[in-house]
Amino acid sequence: MPEGHSVHRIARQFALHFVGHPVAVFSPQGRFAAGAARLDGSTMTGAKAVGKQMFLEFDNGLWLRVHLGMYGAWDFAGDITADATMASANGRIGHTNQSGTILDAAGEDSLHSIGAPRRTRLRMSEQEKLQPDIDTFPPEPVGQVRVRLLTEVSCADLRGPTACEVIDALAVAQTIAKLGPDPLVDDPEDAEERFVAAVRKRATPIGQLLMDQSVASGIGNVYRAELLYRARLDPHTPGKKVPEDVARALWQDWAHLLDIGVHTGQMMTMDDLDDDAYRKALAHRDDRHWVYHREGLPCRVCGTNISMEMAAGRKLYWCANCQA
Repeated sequence: MPEGHSVHRIARQFALHFVGHPVAVFSPQGRFAAGAARLDGSTMTGAKAVGKQMFLEFDNGLWLRVHLGMYGAWDFAGDITADATMASANGRIGHTNQSGTILDAAGEDSLHSIGAPRRTRLRMSEQEKLQPDIDTFPPEPVGQVRVRLLTEVSCADLRGPTACEVIDALAVAQTIAKLGPDPLVDDPEDAEERFVAAVRKRATPIGQLLMDQSVASGIGNVYRAELLYRARLDPHTPGKKVPEDVARALWQDWAHLLDIGVHTGQMMTMDDLDDDAYRKALAHRDDRHWVYHREGLPCRVCGTNISMEMAAGRKLYWCANCQA
């Protein structure tokens, strides 16, 4: 499932290239035709992400709320801003198992330019079959496009979301009120206090609390596993038994990793890598994480085989020695 960094990157694309412009809105597959008609022709006035949810505001007082869920993704095409990660994914943001970032050692996608966007015309793609580079704009919709947002020069196609609905400002406020703090949205001190209080009043294991979007917005399975490993914290520890200083360190590390994720487009959770290791980590998930998706493999620190169990329907990874 796309985690918070991806959704923030998507919101920034809309803020850069759609906000302030009239937008044609329609549903190529037809499933969102009624909702699209309520927004069609309106000017987009705002775009923001809170955790895993995104809200697009229009000048008619309506908002488009999107939750990508397990399978949702946005494809962007036209005159848009793309860094190395987005270019590697052919304009797609948010899809599960998104391609890694391939850096050209001799070209503009260097370690210094990643996160420094450039304007480009990207091609549309489906995971099973890449389409040729587009020569005309807008490109034909590919696959089951729930909704297309189109300006004179920019196009965004949404496929497979869990939620895609038109709501008013009150419903937006009510939705956000149910979410936990987001390091990129909320006041830093207030957000930390809310997180620490939410963790330390619950008997629920910390490994489950981190996945609770009312405790912290945006953390998913990857960040959950990596945050707990970096803290050397047993995922089964009840929240109320997590020391306050450890809970605060968890929140501060989440803010740190989320910022890296937004900047690079990848969930980079290993620090102090040299240039070669950094390139490998960007390109391949297996070189990017401490414990996530490494069940049965030796811990990178102590050599103990990484454990995995099902917790609340999701795979939980940890090192039984380092996180004892």
